[in-house]
Parts: sequence; structure tokens; C-alpha cells
Amino acid sequence: MLLSQKHKVHLIEGRKEVLTRIHQELPTEAIYQGDATSPHLLELAGIKECQVLAACTTVDADNLVLCHLGRDRYRVPRTIARINNPRNAWLFDEKFHVDVAINQADLMAKLIAEEMSLGDMMTLVKLRKGEVALVEEKIAPMSPAAGKMVRDLPLPPDCTLAAIIRKDEVLTVRGETMLQVGDEVLAVVASRQQAALDDLLGHKPPRSDNSLLPASPPKS
Repeated sequence: MLLSQKHKVHLIEGRKEVLTRIHQELPTEAIYQGDATSPHLLELAGIKECQVLAACTTVDADNLVLCHLGRDRYRVPRTIARINNPRNAWLFDEKFHVDVAINQADLMAKLIAEEMSLGDMMTLVKLRKGEVALVEEKIAPMSPAAGKMVRDLPLPPDCTLAAIIRKDEVLTVRGETMLQVGDEVLAVVASRQQAALDDLLGHKPPRSDNSLLPASPPKS
């Protein structure tokens, strides 16, 4: 993906079974074979000129060593590290020169939680390590926001409507803009307030009457 976006990428890989596959997918000049924590191999791969170091090995200790080496020895401006074991997450900070830590287990848990609770709201981009999100939601027929002006909406405190897509037109959000059924609303919102925004813009069907009834007493 990075190569297709015209980035210059050098990949260090030491696993033979992986090398066999990636040689079929990537240009040979982008692949360097060996131990990624070797200073000699890092220099051969061009670490002295790189702008970003992404430490994505399957060993947390190696990823920490790579980030520390990258910043302390080679002055790499930005480092990104993969966290394999969530218990090691506390290590991935400035003391090892980790600028961005990617915790796979945490990301997966958050995605599952979102899908369970946010209905039709779609998260487009996560910002600030997941604390803020750019989301999209279509105004449903029974939405509390349908037919109301933006200035009259009880938006969550940390939420800003960025744009409204109506048919093929992109509308600037103004106080007097009235939301219509079918409008696609783009919003920047604190992740903890996504559910509140979803309740305002979308519509969740009410529970059936049976779900509100008390459980039957046990039979004697």
C-alpha cells in the first residue's frame, strides 16, 4: 500500500517462509534479508536517511530495541511500534523513543465494542490514538435530528459537524442548515461520545414488549 502511494519503502525480513512470499509481491530492491535489529543491516537499508521507522516484528523486545536504536543512534524523526502482548504496552512510550504504539488487541477490542453499540454509524478515521474519530451517519426517518436545524441539535460537548452530503451535493454546515432524512452527516467526535451522537442522528428500533416484561417466576 505504501509503495502504491509513492513512498520509498525498505523492508527488513529474516523469516525464510515470509521472504518466499513477499518476493512475489514486492520489488526485490525493497527487500533486505536478515535480522532487523542489526545496525549493519539497518544502515544498509538506509536508516540514516529514513523519515519513519515502523518496528513491526512479532517480538516486543525487538520492536523496542528498533525504536530506541532508530532515535538514539540514527536520529529517525518518527517511530512506530507494534505491540504483540498487551501486557507490555506500558513499555511503549518515550523512554524507548516510541512515538506511536499500535496495540493490536486493544484496537480489535475497540472495533468489536463499536460494532456492538453504534448501530449504523461508520467510523472513517481514528485520530489521537483512538480518542477522536471522524464518523459518518445517515439521518434515519425516525431520527430525532430529522427536520431540525443544526443550531437546535443537542450535540455532545466534544462534537463538531464537518459536512453534510445531500444527494450529490456537499453542504457547508451552518446553524440554520436543516437536516433531512437521507442526509449523510460527517462529524468529528470524541470516541467516548459516539454513542450519544448515534442516538441523536440515527434510530434504534425499540425493544419488543416481551423484553420489558419481568421474568416468569420459577415453577414449583
